[in-house]
Formats: sequence, C-alpha cells, structure tokens
Amino acid sequence: MDNDLHLLRTYIERCSNWGRWGEDDQIGAMNLVGPEEVRRAAALVTAGKVISLTLPYNQHGPQTGSFRANPQILTTATGTDHLAGMQDPLPGGFGPAHGFGFADDVLVMPTQSGTQWDALSHIFWEGRMWNGRPASEVTSSGSTSNSIENLTGRIAMRGVLVDMPAHRGVDSLEPGDAIGPDDLDEYLEAHQITVQPGDALIVRTGFMKARRGDWGDYAGGSAPGLSLHTAPWLRQHDIAAVATDTWGVEVRPNEIGCFQPLHVVSLVHSGITFGEMFDLDALAVDCAADGRYEFMFVASPLPLTGAAGSPVSALALK
Repeated sequence: MDNDLHLLRTYIERCSNWGRWGEDDQIGAMNLVGPEEVRRAAALVTAGKVISLTLPYNQHGPQTGSFRANPQILTTATGTDHLAGMQDPLPGGFGPAHGFGFADDVLVMPTQSGTQWDALSHIFWEGRMWNGRPASEVTSSGSTSNSIENLTGRIAMRGVLVDMPAHRGVDSLEPGDAIGPDDLDEYLEAHQITVQPGDALIVRTGFMKARRGDWGDYAGGSAPGLSLHTAPWLRQHDIAAVATDTWGVEVRPNEIGCFQPLHVVSLVHSGITFGEMFDLDALAVDCAADGRYEFMFVASPLPLTGAAGSPVSALALK
C-alpha cells in the first residue's frame, strides 16, 4: 500500500493544475475551451448530422439500487384524467377547461444515475477537492464551490472518439482491461488524429453494448476503462474532458489499492471533467462509416446549484 500511495502522490505532483487558472477557479481544465476552440469545433459540422450520446432515463437503466437508483417518472396528470373530466375546472385557479387538457409528471433520480457529468466537487482526496478547496464546503445544502452549475453552457468543444474495441477487432473490451497511454497513441496514429488542448476525449470500450438490457454489475463492478497511467498523458495533452461508456471511466478492479485513483489524479488535481455512461454505439457506427472520428461535442449539464453531478443530453454534431 505504501508503494501505491507513493505512485499516486507522484502522479498528483506531476499532473496538478491547482492554481493554474487562479486560486478562485471552479471549472478546471474547461478553462482550455474558449471562443477559438468552440469555432474550431463548429467548423467540423459539415454534414448536418446530430447523434445523441445519452441513455434513456427510465427504470430500465444500469443502476442496481445498492448505491444509486434508476430514474423514475411519476405521472401526476394524465390523458385519462382529462377524458374523465377530472381536469375541469383546471387546477391552480385557471378556470373552466373548455376542452383543454394536459399531462404532467415528476422526475425522481440521483443526479448521476444515467449519462452524466461529475462535478469537480464530486471527489475528495485527503480532505480537499479541485483547486485545494476543503471538503467541508460540500454540506447537506450542496457545495459552495466547484459544483456542476459552473460548467453549464461551457461544454461545447471538439470531441475525438477513441473506439478501442473496433481498433482491436473485438466487440467489447473485457472487465479489468486497462487502456494505457500507448494504446491511445497507437489509436490516434492509426486514425491520423492529433488531439489538441481543450479537446474532449470520448472513449468507447463496448462495455455498455455488451451489457445493455442485462446490466448485471455494470454499475460499480469490474469493467474496462482508462488506466491510472493515462493521467500524465491527459495532463500533457491538456484534455479538458473525458467521457466513456462505462460507469466509472477508469478500469476496475482499480490498478492500485486506492479507490478510483484516476479520479483522484485527473479530476481532483488536473481538473478534468469526467463523463460516465455515455451511449457511444451509434456514434461509433457513424464514425466507422464516414471515417471521421472528430466532431463538435455539445453536452451542457443542468444548472443544478450546488450539485456534485448532472444528467445531460449529449450530442455529437458532424
């Protein structure tokens, strides 16, 4: 364990961006995305294709309920209410219906139960979160710093798809299969792609497709993913965000005796925003068909004040 902690602290020292954008910064590596990067991403939209990267939010999602539950929609006003005359007069003092009817519902869900972004307030290491903020700033009322609303309206950038199972000629990577920096370099070279500062790295493992409909321990169990050893690579290339088709971005079981060590290095200390459970299958098919693995990536989180994460309707525009 001592060797594991030494390695982790070495990576933290190498990869830390604390203070890089000022002591009050709350958006981390998203500072790398400005007007020039947005214009560069928008120039990639030539065919007018829009591809959703978001799982349906319903009771058939991957969560088991042991840690998080799947989203639940509670219908509070229905068409049968309307047909039965139960909406005449209208509620709220709106008066007689005169033929008007409506449906309404309530959504109940953890903010990280489906396709979602982790806020920079989501993970702590030794009592601190991004940019050295104390964990005590996250209370039962939410977080006073680094929370998800700081990223609303900012995640519009160039996305680069790394479709690792297609590259290896398999349907899906296996649980415990780590994607390392050499794998990323080999893939990018093979596809003649150069990542640039402010890019979003979109990593497909195929694991969502393999488990879809029969999720098993997809949410929290063993899984393929990014290796801890990619942390310096992500920092060196100034990647602003990483999104994958797995529950936790990084490989599980974890490579060292610390839970989710890549989160500790790259999210807490590099300030890279992590996206989890992105549905990348349709995008992979399209990229293979047209040979274009870069696109405009738009995935703004909801402005949930003080929240540690947010659902998102993520899009690839080509």
